[in-house]
Amino acid sequence: MKKLIFAFTAILGMTVEAQNITDAVRYSSTDLNGTARYRAMSGAFGALGGDLSSLDVNPAGSAVFLSSSATFTLNFENTENEVSFKNGFGSNSHGNFDLGQGGAVFVFNSNDDNADWKKFALAFNYTKTATFEDDYLANGTNSRSISEYFLSYAQGIALDYLVPVQGESQADLYSYLGETPGLGFGAQQAFLGLQGGVIQVNNPNNIPESDPGYYDLNSYSSALTPGSYDQKYFYSATGLNGKFSFNFASQYQDFLYLGLNLNTHFLNYERLTSLDEGNFNASNEFVYFEDRLTTLGSGFSFQLGALARAGENLRIGAAFESPTWYTISEETSQFIESDIAVVNPNVVNIYPDYKLQTPAKYTGSLAYLFGASALLSFDYSYKDYSTTQFKPKDEPAFITQNNIISEELKGASVFRLGGEYRIQGWSLRGGYRFEESPYRNESTVGDLTGYSAGLGYNFGNIKIDLAYNGYERELNPQLYQTGLTDTMNIQKRNSDVLLSISFGL
Repeated sequence: MKKLIFAFTAILGMTVEAQNITDAVRYSSTDLNGTARYRAMSGAFGALGGDLSSLDVNPAGSAVFLSSSATFTLNFENTENEVSFKNGFGSNSHGNFDLGQGGAVFVFNSNDDNADWKKFALAFNYTKTATFEDDYLANGTNSRSISEYFLSYAQGIALDYLVPVQGESQADLYSYLGETPGLGFGAQQAFLGLQGGVIQVNNPNNIPESDPGYYDLNSYSSALTPGSYDQKYFYSATGLNGKFSFNFASQYQDFLYLGLNLNTHFLNYERLTSLDEGNFNASNEFVYFEDRLTTLGSGFSFQLGALARAGENLRIGAAFESPTWYTISEETSQFIESDIAVVNPNVVNIYPDYKLQTPAKYTGSLAYLFGASALLSFDYSYKDYSTTQFKPKDEPAFITQNNIISEELKGASVFRLGGEYRIQGWSLRGGYRFEESPYRNESTVGDLTGYSAGLGYNFGNIKIDLAYNGYERELNPQLYQTGLTDTMNIQKRNSDVLLSISFGL
């Protein structure tokens, strides 16, 4: 029989099995965020500089500034989801208001007119690199039940581990499973399914419970009535990924700019998923399963960039962004209720911190200036998502997930095109962007197409800019990573309205 231990609210040293490819893509992806001018031109600023958000693409851009200045940007984001699942369809929208960017650049000009290094710049900038705010409801009739999820974890686990002994509570056993090597997260799911009345042990030889061999049984089947299942899957998330950049750049003679960013990253992500299932063939039968996740992380990256004047009108830029090396901590809690039982361990699973290395990014840029009245700019970036890695790499669960990542993800290109036309103090802007899917199947997360527009007015020492940015993307996420892997279809439309204020220092 298993060893009985007591744990109340936390599990330390749990076997790590909860992290997966979805988490890797979420924390490796970035949105288009920054100043209104930058967003209005769809972020095509790698060969331009002179804007605080251009430093996110090419850190050499701060040396293009003629004088010290600061910019702050307020962002209102609205997301619409059209969700179809099996024979069901629904839609929802939600909005979010926040500070998308804030920073300052300080320019120091050389007093020596004959010096090769004409000036240098120091900048500090905050950018919200990704938002996790989202929610949707998928509703449809499925021939497969939530029992598939629990069965995928239960098979092969001896019944002895999943049944409390005398004096052992649900919380005790759930905690014990979580912190026991070789059991962990998977055994917890099996426990919830069995004690919640969703799955049952197979006993073809009718071994009595009084026989010790009964507890060696390790094959399971669904305890639910066969039929058609009315399923409602709910997803709700909050949080963001942010970056603080310390920048140094310098101008060499009149044609070359070089720059460096040192970036600190933070992320917080809170997610609630639930599945509410009824059975059309058994009106009294139902299952409600809820899972909560809280994630906190911090990381570091650096960027190198160069920007060159190739003649009077042409600008060329090149930049490298290192991987971001994250340290991430996670907590989960779970709950299940059915017409048979309620299992509420009231246990917070505290996972050991783990590392995540995101892919590096390479960017090449071109810009053409039509005198002082107009410009066109183009950026191309490449990021190989298949190089994303969970660490430590010798952790068995991470070996599996890293293999999945290398097989299912790929390199993705991003194309951005922007333009600006100036009429006295006014500036009119527009842009287009296309981002390839990071998935080889190009279905789990589809390609992204976005458009932008904006205008600005220069009052002299103060500049005010407005922008609109929108994109569309198709998603086909699974309900769960294993077992009940049926997919939803989500048509996501996102629109942002931004206001930036810039002023001289």
